[in-house]
Amino acid sequence: MKVLFKEIHELWLATQFTGFMSQTKSRQELYEFSNIIFKHLIWIENDFIKQKLVYNYDIPQVPIKVTHISVMINDLIRRIYAIEKKLNSCKDEHITFRMQSDLSYIKSVLEKIPEEEVESAFDSNREYPNIELTSTARDALTVFLFEEIYKEYELILVYNYSKANSNDAYLNRIFQILIDESFFHLRSFGQMMADMGILSVPRSLMEEIYKFDDLNQFLKDGIEEEKGAKEECRKLAQSVSDSSEHFASFFMFINNQENYHIALMEEALEYIIENSTP
Repeated sequence: MKVLFKEIHELWLATQFTGFMSQTKSRQELYEFSNIIFKHLIWIENDFIKQKLVYNYDIPQVPIKVTHISVMINDLIRRIYAIEKKLNSCKDEHITFRMQSDLSYIKSVLEKIPEEEVESAFDSNREYPNIELTSTARDALTVFLFEEIYKEYELILVYNYSKANSNDAYLNRIFQILIDESFFHLRSFGQMMADMGILSVPRSLMEEIYKFDDLNQFLKDGIEEEKGAKEECRKLAQSVSDSSEHFASFFMFINNQENYHIALMEEALEYIIENSTP
């Protein structure tokens, strides 16, 4: 089951990043499939927790640098076949049936996805379509996107791990909001990276990042990190303002979303302190 868990994790990432490469309606289909596969990951994780099994999110780097989308589609189908062979390792027949049904349908749709050239997602041109960036703005945006794609991937897994291992409905509500927000940011930044020719899969997380001992300290650190992200968004909005009003507006939009993330973490921290045993 641990191998199955890792392979589902890899399939989720590969599907998500294949979506970033597409410039057609296939992108939305791939996004929806990645949502379903992420649910599979959660269900297997919950089964681990029921069985009191130790697990982690460690996976090898998922290769995505291709010239045509068919290469990735064939890779996704190959990964699905490998997963299907291991589904019986999950003893919950309801999960197994649902996953098998989902994967069978996903395969049938993937097989019909039209060909696209995607080399531009990896050509490192660092130009954004229909926007003339200054050298300073281009450099700032490049650094920001590489940092943020990892950060959002990290936050999805950190909050997912916290939610999976908590029975507190109040905290889990907050964790789920933060997961959903990070998915939006991940997709926004991933699409921008593909458009600039710098698409890259984030590196694997170290266990200590999500298997922390002190939730209070994690939230305090997270609040400071979000404040830092806000400042980076503000600086980026400023640096691209001469190049693109749209970009400047977008990064201020992200900056303002971080305000709510900070408020949610402060709410969680206050709740934990109020409900801690004296």
